[in-house]
Amino acid sequence: MYYPQQSPGIKLTGHQHPGQVHDQTPWSRTHHPVLGPPSHAQPPTSPAYPLFHANGAMGTMQHLPHAHMTNPMAHHHHQNSLSHSHYQSPPNGNGLQGGLVQNGSPGNGTVTQIMTPHWQNQLLKCEMVRASRSPHHRARASAMAARTVHKSAIPITNPNLKNAETNGTTNDEENSTAASSNGNGSPSVAGAVAASHPSSTVAPVAQAPRPTAPKPPENTWTSLDMGGVNIKNIPPSSGLFTFTFLINLYLNHNNLTTIPPEITRLQHLELLDLSGNNLVSVPPELGMLTTLKELYLFDNHLTTLPGELGSLHRLQTLGIEGNPLDMSLKQMIQEHGTPSLIAHLRDHCPTPAPPPARVWRHLLTPVEREAMQNDPNVETFSVLCYNILSEKCATERLYGYTPSWALAWKYRKDLIMEELKNHDSDFLCLQEVDSSQYEEYFLESLSDQDYDGVYWPRSRYKTMSEADRRFVDGCAIFFKRSKFTLVEKQLVEYSTIALQRSDFKKTDDMFNRVLGKDHIAVVCLFENKETGSRVIVANTHVHWDPQFSDVKLVQAALLVEEVEKVASNFAKYPPRPMPNNSAASTPNGTSAGEKNGSSRPPPIYSDGSKIPVIVCGDFNSIPESGLYEFMSTGYIPPNHPEWMSHLYGKYTSEGLRHRLGLKSAYSVAGEDALTNYTPGFKGQIDYIWFSTANLAVNSVLGEVDRSYLDKVVGFPNAHFPSDHLCIAAEFRVKPPKDSQAPPRPPPPTFPESSR
Repeated sequence: MYYPQQSPGIKLTGHQHPGQVHDQTPWSRTHHPVLGPPSHAQPPTSPAYPLFHANGAMGTMQHLPHAHMTNPMAHHHHQNSLSHSHYQSPPNGNGLQGGLVQNGSPGNGTVTQIMTPHWQNQLLKCEMVRASRSPHHRARASAMAARTVHKSAIPITNPNLKNAETNGTTNDEENSTAASSNGNGSPSVAGAVAASHPSSTVAPVAQAPRPTAPKPPENTWTSLDMGGVNIKNIPPSSGLFTFTFLINLYLNHNNLTTIPPEITRLQHLELLDLSGNNLVSVPPELGMLTTLKELYLFDNHLTTLPGELGSLHRLQTLGIEGNPLDMSLKQMIQEHGTPSLIAHLRDHCPTPAPPPARVWRHLLTPVEREAMQNDPNVETFSVLCYNILSEKCATERLYGYTPSWALAWKYRKDLIMEELKNHDSDFLCLQEVDSSQYEEYFLESLSDQDYDGVYWPRSRYKTMSEADRRFVDGCAIFFKRSKFTLVEKQLVEYSTIALQRSDFKKTDDMFNRVLGKDHIAVVCLFENKETGSRVIVANTHVHWDPQFSDVKLVQAALLVEEVEKVASNFAKYPPRPMPNNSAASTPNGTSAGEKNGSSRPPPIYSDGSKIPVIVCGDFNSIPESGLYEFMSTGYIPPNHPEWMSHLYGKYTSEGLRHRLGLKSAYSVAGEDALTNYTPGFKGQIDYIWFSTANLAVNSVLGEVDRSYLDKVVGFPNAHFPSDHLCIAAEFRVKPPKDSQAPPRPPPPTFPESSR
């Protein structure tokens, strides 16, 4: 995009060599009390480079004067292939200003603007980009900087240190090769350039904690400079979009009129320069590039920006100067910087259409399901597991891509409740439930849906005041009170149990790594009111940090040990008395035990392994983790790498073992459920484990529509109130094989009332 050759308010007769005489026209700009007057009489020849401090020195970008100059600030010269007079300034002429600055030449009408550090930084980067319009400018500059400079002095280095790294690569590994242009003006990629990140003035944006984070594919180069080579079109099938390892991509100063949406395949881009083209719009799909920190759109024809760019929560600089952009949008950046504009776009972006309802995936054939439904001896129950995202964690710092109104608890709680009521599961295992939310919202709302609940907050609540305890999150289990009786409930505090183990007391790792975590589990013992069968349901939230994989293993081991103890004790309880016909009759004359397996006597459990077990929770571990291996196989060797050489008594001397025979419900379905969906992580970290000896999976809740997921950055959003997705499964109970009850003849020969 081209503009008149002189900056506003500056009279230039053409480019002048430093040895030539400058135009001495007085400069009428008012001096700012903070920035002070410039140290030369004539105006600067660039609208963005000179940045004066109170002492008259130049800041931010330093330009070395020529040797024959007596005054270092008397002249600025761009040291590149293009002379300075060829750098056209935008028609709105935003010269670099301090405080109140007049845009316009002396004697002309002026528009007063307020210069802020945000806008100062914008113009500085704008000028830097305009200075990079020659073909492969950045690649050539990087290659020049990477050349070895021979010095006469021998540097003194510390032999114990590794080679110094620059931007993630050692100096010996740097290479810079530009993308060459073929005869018709279209570029052909010949190599890449290792360019450093251009912005060091903005603090990094905090990310939500994730068990893993995606990394770019391994490659020897991560930057590609295709700037200034007269590219007119990039087809959607371009091989450029297969370079998914790219971190920096320069497409500046070409003749592009559109950018294909396929650019979103470059999911690891941190810098994208589209300046100096002929763009009248940018694709909304750019909002999917959530790793972007620098997006330069300088000197195009943009009049507005799509609301989808509001999901670029890590963006530090959105370069808009040189565009006929709506003044309200431009003013946001001028006054408050890029984050202000991004937040505005995010909160005012149109809400996309909701996805289709999730459907259940049945693992039985229609014939098998029909036979199961007609068999009165078949007992089934359903379980739902859901990390609802506690209110104190739902912040813009962690979820900057989510509209502020969609993060508000007042909005999210209704979506959560709607989800729970729609699935109507027999057991609801929820994590990150605040104490106040449990008492004031969930218990009251779910009570109307035939649910009772059990809840414990994290261990830290013991050290807090009564007012602060209300905001501590914990784990809750809700159950259908018309179907199940709560026999017993138990709190599992991992730090407390670890402290009680004699083999842990001699290890520093237990004190330094385990005791500082206040994670818990809730274990409940239930009995079916109609059949007398029992089930143990556990719900937990395991530590999140991947740097503490050893702690995750310890917490999982402590949990299964407690479940085994509970199951062993539960098996010793005598079976409940069977109700007589009159007590079990319903108003319509049918017996209450006519359905769901009530025609058989209550099972007798010889030991705890015969009782069905469900273990739900947010385990913050992927299927390839050591925790998953332990839960699914029942064993982890003492030398497993996820112990990270830490010592935990018998756990690390003998390994971990359990006899619950657990399996993930979704693994039976042959798939890994998508349970966490954020820009930094998309995968499975929540599980419903079941004991395979006495339970079988009938169906699991299916995934969210893939076409919908491809269009959203992550959760929470307008349709999903948490960064987690709920998972659910239906199970059928296998009767104990070695029950001590007398053999049961086929019904109706063996009536329900006889024992």
